[in-house]
Amino acid sequence: MAQKFGNGRWVKEGFLDNRVDGTIVGQIVFAVVGLVDVYLRGNFKADIAGQVIQFRNRRFEDEDLAGQVIGDMENPQIGDVNLISFDPHPNLTPHPYIEWFSTRKNHYRIELEPADAWIVPALEVGEIDQVSRTIRETLAGRMTELATQEPADSM
Repeated sequence: MAQKFGNGRWVKEGFLDNRVDGTIVGQIVFAVVGLVDVYLRGNFKADIAGQVIQFRNRRFEDEDLAGQVIGDMENPQIGDVNLISFDPHPNLTPHPYIEWFSTRKNHYRIELEPADAWIVPALEVGEIDQVSRTIRETLAGRMTELATQEPADSM
């Protein structure tokens, strides 16, 4: 079952950067847990591919219950994208959708209201550039280590 973070209310804000093909880096602030760095293999879907997205959840609730449910989530989050899009399904109203699997095979999903996420204009990515670069440099090695361990784990 996917962790939906209290139906999204335990996700406060963050950004995700897909300007380097094949990787998504960013930061997400969760209730109780706080700031979590993110490094995912994959890309956004075509509607936002190659962009930086930012989000701020108006429904955020910093509940103690969040600590019991998500308090032990991996930090940083390293894994594989399943789907990240502002228009995830043709039969649904377009909305921000972020879904990934961690290296521990935990399944995470965030769905937000359309007004709670946006593509960051090129002129405004300056503050995000250094953070993205640092996350990419810090966590790329860990992703490489995990990728080389995967075949051995399946034996």
